[in-house]
Amino acid sequence: MLEEILNDARIKMKASLTSYKSNLKGVRTGRASTGLVESMKVDYYGSEMPLNQLAQINLGDSRMIIIQPWDKNSIESIAKSIQSSDLNISPNIDGEIIRLNIPPLTEETRKEIVRMVKSRSEESKITIRNIRRTAQESIRNDEKSGTSSQDECRRAQSSLEQLTTEFIDNIEKELNNKEKEIMQV
Repeated sequence: MLEEILNDARIKMKASLTSYKSNLKGVRTGRASTGLVESMKVDYYGSEMPLNQLAQINLGDSRMIIIQPWDKNSIESIAKSIQSSDLNISPNIDGEIIRLNIPPLTEETRKEIVRMVKSRSEESKITIRNIRRTAQESIRNDEKSGTSSQDECRRAQSSLEQLTTEFIDNIEKELNNKEKEIMQV
């Protein structure tokens, strides 16, 4: 039972870390990246679809993203979604493709983006801690019900703490890497 609790906590923490990493891909840095727009939601005939399911996304150069929709009728809705996003980039429709010119970031903008990334990092850490708290409660309930011995529960608590520390350290590492990437001119 304790192993199931720890494995469940590990799976949930891993999912939280994966979500955080994919969230970081959409954060704008000084250069173009397909991750900025891949998971952006586009209204496609009444349903919300990720952009990477509606179009081919390529890099033109270090400052340009080229989006080529498979359905030519979706160009306007893709452009509208990009314009209303928090990227602050104006899409240029060029026939059957959309070009996104990524302007260089100012120092002030870089600092604002770093603050936002730190905020997302803290949210992910809180999620990890909440998973830990739920697992701790399950371990305590196991101990109270007599399903597991006190020693087994203490070892499980210790393993849970190590697991939590490992995932929070991973979030910190991702944050530091992204911060360096954002601040790099």
